[in-house]
Amino acid sequence: MLKLAESSPNGAAPDTALAGKVEMLNARYRHHSATAVMQGALQDAGQIALVSSFGAESVVLLHMAAVIDPAVPVLFVDTELLFTETLVYQQEVSERLGLRNVQVIRAKDIAEKDPYGALRFSDTDACCHLRKTVPLQNALSGYDGWITGRKRFQSGSRAALDFFEVEDGTGRIKVNPLAHWAPEDVRAYMEENRLPRHPLVAQGYPSIGCAPCTSKVAEGEDPRAGRWRDQNKEECGIHIVDGKLTRKGADPK
Repeated sequence: MLKLAESSPNGAAPDTALAGKVEMLNARYRHHSATAVMQGALQDAGQIALVSSFGAESVVLLHMAAVIDPAVPVLFVDTELLFTETLVYQQEVSERLGLRNVQVIRAKDIAEKDPYGALRFSDTDACCHLRKTVPLQNALSGYDGWITGRKRFQSGSRAALDFFEVEDGTGRIKVNPLAHWAPEDVRAYMEENRLPRHPLVAQGYPSIGCAPCTSKVAEGEDPRAGRWRDQNKEECGIHIVDGKLTRKGADPK
């Protein structure tokens, strides 16, 4: 097994050895399938967790994980602002796929810091940080890396996404098995494997997050147009570039 470099005691950015190992992994799996990338990550990259929103396309990675190892840790962050349909879907998919290690993660200080649930109206970044980013980072503290469902086609900030990347400032790697997939690849995989779709997709929600910050998408719009509509924001904060939140139109460099 490939052992990842440890982060420094003060949480500084990972050293060049980790970057070199990530580069080696990208070279090794450059022409491999998404399933091979995930299997390689679970075998060669230390302790790895799959982080899933149980959103519109999440079932693809969840199915791959279940086939490879149904005991893989799956971290699901319940922000307590999710659609009821997402919570029901999470339970149904987990049971249907036989996933044995789904961990529901919640922030412990919402009652103290956002007692009335009004933070989303004044500062969506702070709301995401409280309810999603911090609890997820705490949950990931015991892992060498994590698997995400990000894809290049989803936004400009993801256009150069690799299979493996160094997560800024944590000493962990992020694995993106579906980085090179197109929308038709996702649809084909779901159809071929007869995977259950999130019920909100049929209602006009091709990308699903928290209920207050997710709206329906009209025909011809970008699939993520319904996320934080009319705001200069396209990421919740769990995916950062150079230590900063990635925003719509921002230069990731």
